[in-house]
Amino acid sequence: MRVIAGIHKGKHLRSEPGLRVRPTSDRLRETLFNILAPRIGDRTFLDLCAGSGAVGIEALSRGAAQATFVEHSRRALVALVENLARCGIGEEAEVVQRDVVSAVKQFIQVGRRFDLIFCDPPYASPLYDPLFELLGTQPLLDEDGWFIVEHHARHAVVETIGDLRRFRAVRQGESTLSFFSRW
Repeated sequence: MRVIAGIHKGKHLRSEPGLRVRPTSDRLRETLFNILAPRIGDRTFLDLCAGSGAVGIEALSRGAAQATFVEHSRRALVALVENLARCGIGEEAEVVQRDVVSAVKQFIQVGRRFDLIFCDPPYASPLYDPLFELLGTQPLLDEDGWFIVEHHARHAVVETIGDLRRFRAVRQGESTLSFFSRW
């Protein structure tokens, strides 16, 4: 795994070893950031189920002002912190070691807002429904923000989540990126 473009281009990233982990592929990240290119500069980015941090690091590399990484696994967190250090990323990154649902609830409670929210739970995870419920009914996403979820292509996601509507889906292999915005 490597950073694809931007100021950290070419830096190699480490991920947690084992079969439990499915990092977002370089190809899918490239597709994601080709779509986000006009929106990424000086924006805030929330990387939920961050794993190695590859997606949030890519956002920072391409000009995001700040990235918050939420990861519960200690082993994945070690790789994430190492990757941030390897890229020389400091104050523009915030790492939260917590389960995703409670982290999102805390962000909502303190009034945090993000321009872009990316979520990539394990494909068989029960996290999709509670996260969709929170993100669709609570003010975590800025008015003109986007929520992007990576999911298995065979796992259909809803078209609307509260006041969020899916406006685009991009499939690559077994993965799909679904893009949501306010309507």
